[in-house]
Amino acid sequence: MFSSVLSAQDVYTQENTEIHEVEAERITKEYNKQLSLGGMQFALFTKKVQEFLIKRAKIEEEYTGKDKLDMLYRMQIRETLEMKDILTRPQLKVYRRAKGDIQPIAVVEEK
Repeated sequence: MFSSVLSAQDVYTQENTEIHEVEAERITKEYNKQLSLGGMQFALFTKKVQEFLIKRAKIEEEYTGKDKLDMLYRMQIRETLEMKDILTRPQLKVYRRAKGDIQPIAVVEEK
């Protein structure tokens, strides 16, 4: 089930919407304050974030409740693993610490 959502062949993940591009750029700039990404790193990081924003949107569209949270959690683990190919070890440590603040799995609103 999870692998089908994250499949590279999934047409939905190949969509390149302006909303996801803009959001990926914003998120990358936020991380970059702490990561000091190089030029090529910045571009690769942005594309990776965009890829996972599209996957996140699909999960949020198709799942609810605990299933949705479980899928989002697994997706974040996968995203972090894939960032190993882009970031240096020190950058990856900083990325892992910052991820919860910059890209939380879910936000709980208090009433």
